[in-house]
Amino acid sequence: MTRRPTMSELHPVLTEVTRRIAARSADTRRVYLERVAAAAQDGTSRSGFACSNLAHGFAGITGGDKAALRALRKSNVAIVSSYNDMLSAHQPFQEYPAWIKDSVRSVGGVSQFAGGVPAMCDGITQGRDGMELSLFSRDVIAMSTGVALSHEMFDAAVLLGVCDKIVPGLLIGALSFGHLPSILVPAGPMASGLSNKEKARVRQLYAEGKASREDLLEAEAASYHSPGTCTFYGTANSNQMVVEVMGLHLPGASFVPPGTGLRKALTEYAGRRAVEMARGSDYTPIAHIVDEKAVVNGVVALLATGGSTNHTMHLVAIAAAAGIELSWDDLNDLSSIVPLIARVYPNGSADINHFQAAGGVQFVVGTLLDAGLLHADVNTVVGHGLDRYRQEPMLLDGSLVWVDGPGRSLDLDVLRPASDPFASDGGLRMLSGNLGRSVIKVSAVAAENHVVEAPARVFTTQEAFQEAFKAGELDRDVVVVVRQQGPQANGMPELHKLTPPLGVLMDRGYKVALVTDGRMSGASGKIPAAIQLTPEAAVGGPLGRVRDGDVVRLDATAGTLEVHVSAEELASRPLVDFPPTGREWVGTGRELFAALRRTVGPADRGATVFGPITADHFAPVTHL
Repeated sequence: MTRRPTMSELHPVLTEVTRRIAARSADTRRVYLERVAAAAQDGTSRSGFACSNLAHGFAGITGGDKAALRALRKSNVAIVSSYNDMLSAHQPFQEYPAWIKDSVRSVGGVSQFAGGVPAMCDGITQGRDGMELSLFSRDVIAMSTGVALSHEMFDAAVLLGVCDKIVPGLLIGALSFGHLPSILVPAGPMASGLSNKEKARVRQLYAEGKASREDLLEAEAASYHSPGTCTFYGTANSNQMVVEVMGLHLPGASFVPPGTGLRKALTEYAGRRAVEMARGSDYTPIAHIVDEKAVVNGVVALLATGGSTNHTMHLVAIAAAAGIELSWDDLNDLSSIVPLIARVYPNGSADINHFQAAGGVQFVVGTLLDAGLLHADVNTVVGHGLDRYRQEPMLLDGSLVWVDGPGRSLDLDVLRPASDPFASDGGLRMLSGNLGRSVIKVSAVAAENHVVEAPARVFTTQEAFQEAFKAGELDRDVVVVVRQQGPQANGMPELHKLTPPLGVLMDRGYKVALVTDGRMSGASGKIPAAIQLTPEAAVGGPLGRVRDGDVVRLDATAGTLEVHVSAEELASRPLVDFPPTGREWVGTGRELFAALRRTVGPADRGATVFGPITADHFAPVTHL
């Protein structure tokens, strides 16, 4: 790889936000790095194993690899994978361990499959009880990664994952072993199927009763049709964008399709690179990649491309795992200066393959570096300097090489330079007021819908909302409130069953908005939605005291969310609904996650079961 010179002067807001994150995190980051340094000084832990421990560690392998591990001669690379053959995004990982083992062996290393992590599909569990385990699965994945690496047999790690909670979970787990060099490896998107515009049209027709279930199933099957990641720009593809710009993927690795020679070559290179990062002067532990600058770069990449709102929690949790305190205020301030330069569904009609063809991550990195909106002086899995990520991989006479990526967008309807963006800000904003704090994504919301003031209609389930919609009770200007959907209430499921009916109401000419302590993620689309409201209703948040008919004002322009009720009256109102009790929150494995439900923190702290969490996050509740 060649390197380009460093870019223009950094934007002052980017500099200031990074500075204050570092200052705020000084103590926790220092403690984290001291722990990492102590682990690194121990060298290869297995060198100090008792004979019985070491023998168990290599008993299952054969040949030269076994002899090398026994003699402590070679670096050992852990493979941690989310492979399963039910989920399209993870099915391609079946072949990866064999490729990685061969490539690691070719550069004098050894590789072992250290462990698997669970992988849920929100597309399958959407609207069903299993979705209430989805967010919790991120922290289970982190713990599973910890279990895989806890044997201390390893000098580096290759992490195989793609979707929603999987990549953040792998990364959080790996950061607990911050002394290990680690590299993330994706599987790539499936080929484009039915257009996103047509899929959305059929979904809305079905919501209106104008399309049959067979029509809907045919459209969905034409959209999600083969191995690979779903092609809309939800959390899965946002993951890939964010971690590549954080320097945790190989340059250009994110959106190369599965089943191609280039995908295999990149996977093999990742294995070889893991060995190189584990040795001598090239030693690059993941703790030295994920620092304050890398976290800010990940936020900027998310904002510039209109990525998933789930990352307002995931990035906070990832940063915390590295001893860094990222706040929603940081995201809000960065959003004010980062232009929206991509239009990918649901923020446009293109899918991720169109985005890749238009210039992809390499163009995004290049134009943001040139605009002073990314930190160039960072560590990455391929060395120092983010300018390396201007380059894209290709096969030349069968060999993997990196060449300069496009210096201009190849489709200005999909991807634009930072100097001529689709919008001047990132479209992700924080709302605050007497209902608490929430997130809103406006990159796909028409400007005339940025402010909605209307009477509230309150629900506690998606099903109750749908019944009211079908009965015609919502044919008016309305702010739909769906509460008891936060992390402590029921695991904070995504609420996408709300989107098609709300879209119908909007198309009928009504002013419509959504306010919820649940999630909507990367597919929230054209509906103004104040989501992830904290404090949630389950812990006594003000949302729990809103009544039908209360006038609620959502103002994305001013950054406010208010109910027009006096503080005294709101505080005096009795609570009329509650989250499910422990006896009710059972089935589909939910009872196994009760401990996580009791300890999960608020959305603005990452909705994680890992600390630090302050005492005021836990008001007395009755559902446990």
